Parts: sequence; structure tokens; C-alpha cells
Amino acid sequence: MTAQILDGKALSAKLRHETAADVAEFTQKTGVTPHLAAVLVGEDPASAVYVRNKQRACEQAGLKSTLHRLSPETSQQELLDLVARLIDDNSVHGILVQLPLPKQIDERLVLDAVHPLKDVDAFHPENVGLLVQGRPRFLPCTPWGVQQLLASGNIETAGAHAVVLGRSEIVGKPMANMLVQRGKGGDATVTICHSKTRDLTEITRTADILIAAIGLPEFVTAEMVKPGAVVIDVGINRVNDKLVGDVAYEPVKEIASAITPVPGGVGPMTIAMLLKNTLTAARLQVSR
Repeated sequence: MTAQILDGKALSAKLRHETAADVAEFTQKTGVTPHLAAVLVGEDPASAVYVRNKQRACEQAGLKSTLHRLSPETSQQELLDLVARLIDDNSVHGILVQLPLPKQIDERLVLDAVHPLKDVDAFHPENVGLLVQGRPRFLPCTPWGVQQLLASGNIETAGAHAVVLGRSEIVGKPMANMLVQRGKGGDATVTICHSKTRDLTEITRTADILIAAIGLPEFVTAEMVKPGAVVIDVGINRVNDKLVGDVAYEPVKEIASAITPVPGGVGPMTIAMLLKNTLTAARLQVSR
């Protein structure tokens, strides 16, 4: 068996084209151009590339994008002051504070400071709570992208056993919450595994859908995957001059029924869903 490749690059291009059409229609009706403000603190190379890709995607979809670059020595108060200004700016509809932040800054405090209506990453406690209750305002970009990839491959989640490796606030927890919700893309039976999980391989081998989001290069081996399982690799790790995921791609693709590549899998989908959230934020704010 050789796995079906779930191509995030192709799907994201399709979704971004659809978003561009929606943005054009929205702007024509309202005279408002959806505007995403991104904040980059420090000089992390991966973050800089990611933000640049987001900016390019915004421009291609007809959204306005503004990047605020701050030095690595920026204080927590200086960052909070910038966030407050962006909240007060009615021309800004979405605020994205790129993680990670320098060690002198409390990430949670900063993310909590972003107004829930402009929180296009869906990290604010109010938006997390709405998601858990099954009535989301915004869907977290990476888990939403995973759901879209599963749907594109006609992979049934209802009744499936989904195992999520990782319990981060960005991917692991929201992914599990979305898969367990009633309706399309949900209704799965979900297990979350983490660094304290016992008998990890025994659990992962029961997964119909295995989602790896732990940030450890090629951690998931073929022995950890049930033959015929769907494997979603959220990880992206640099090993020497090569980008690899959290899954040992070559051996695992020979036993999985479907798999995402790295790069070109989940990564492009995250940006596509961010554009949709920014348009939703603009719609919500214009209608108030």
C-alpha cells in the first residue's frame, strides 16, 4: 500500500482563490478592505519567513497586510501598548502576534490582550470557550486546515478513533475539541497523547486518524502506525539543511492509507484559513 498524498499546497491555492473572490465582493459592498496586522518581535528566522508568507498571501487575496517589526529587546509593556493601539484602530480587523515571543514577555498575557473580535488566531479565552461549546466565532487556523485536508481526501471522521499527539494550545487541544464536535469534520472518538502518556505506541496503533503535533523530527515511526491509518503531520523541523515533519514520512507512507507531506501539507493550509478568519473578522466588525 502506498498512501494517498493529501496535498495542502494545491488545496490552499484553491481556498485562497475562493477567499479572494469573497474579499472582492465584500469590499465592493462595504467599501472596506479586510486588514490583518501582524506583529513580529525579534529575529527568529522561521517566524520571519512565516510572516512574510502570510503577507504575500494577504496581498494575493486582496486583503491589506501590515507588519509591525519590534526588536528582540522589546518590553512586555511596549508590546501591550502596540496591541492596544491596533485594537483601537478601526481600520485593523485582525491582529496576529507571531509566536514564539522573547523570554521577557509573557505570551499568555499578550494573547489575552488581543480583542476577541480581532483574534484571528482564536487564542483568546473567549474564543477558545466558544469553540469548546461548539459555537465558534473563529476556528484555529492549523486545526481548521487539518479538517479541510481530511475533507478533501473524503476521510470520514464520524466514529473514527482520532489520536492527537501533543496538547499545545495552538494545535493539540483545539484539534481534539474540533474533532469531537457534532457534525461535519467531527463526531470522532478522540484520544490526546503527550509526554507523560504511557504505552504510547499501543495507543497510536489503535488510531484510524493519527495527528502528530509535537515538534520532534520524525518521531512517529512505521511501527507506531496502524496499517491503513490516515496520518496528518503538523510538525515542521529543520534537520541540517532539510525540513522534516514529526513523522518518518518514507516508511510511514508505505503503510498509511493517506498522509500529509512536509513541506506542502498542513503549513500552507494554516495561512489559507488565516485569510478566511480575517475576512470573517472584518464582516463581524462592519456589521456591529
